[in-house]
Amino acid sequence: MVKSKQESKREREEKMKARAERIREQEIAKLEGWQPKTQLGLKVKTKKLTDVDEILKYKILEPEVIDTVLKLNSDVLNIGQAKGKFGGGKRRAWRQTQKKTSEGNVPTFSCMAVVGDKKGYVGMGYGRAKETLPAREKALRKAKLSVIKITRGCGSFDCTCGEPHTVPFIVEGKSGSCKVKLMPAPQGTGLVIGDECKKILKMAGIKDVYSVTNGKIRTTFNLAKACLIALENTNKYSMNNAE
Repeated sequence: MVKSKQESKREREEKMKARAERIREQEIAKLEGWQPKTQLGLKVKTKKLTDVDEILKYKILEPEVIDTVLKLNSDVLNIGQAKGKFGGGKRRAWRQTQKKTSEGNVPTFSCMAVVGDKKGYVGMGYGRAKETLPAREKALRKAKLSVIKITRGCGSFDCTCGEPHTVPFIVEGKSGSCKVKLMPAPQGTGLVIGDECKKILKMAGIKDVYSVTNGKIRTTFNLAKACLIALENTNKYSMNNAE
């Protein structure tokens, strides 16, 4: 009997949920056996310091600190490209480079990961290693160590919902030749931006946005950096209010 598309889709969703639960259980077990090596880690482990904003003021050296206070989701950006004729290779998560030695070609894999709780906290990291999985682990670790808080709001002139679903005002970010401009959008618009930047905005909790991108945007590395810098510039709103 041939399975229908709905049944196969349901099975895939169940497998993904089961996998996510297993990963979550492993992370909980890892946190329980965590032995802090810094004073900040000890305070967080003993629950003497639980405020996330206060923790982010310190220099974080242990990713377990962030795992303890935030429930993070993660995703991998497609910064590499599979082999293909005339540049027609499919985009992929691993960027492979080679070093010429007397013993032959030595490949190196790099990866870019983004983490966030979808409620205003987001981080991005870059990792390199001789294998793919260690590169991803490095990227995730660096992403957790670089978590920042962004300001969300309802800045669109034709939306008066008052919920934090978009950027509070127009912000810009630049990295290399890539420029990203994020503009507030009303509810229901969605993320009008490239696929890789969508991953960053979803992790940050942005649901609706208009955008304009300039420069060599095929360089995903700089495009993602520019998007994150634009999100970081939303904090100028809260700083101006504090003054």
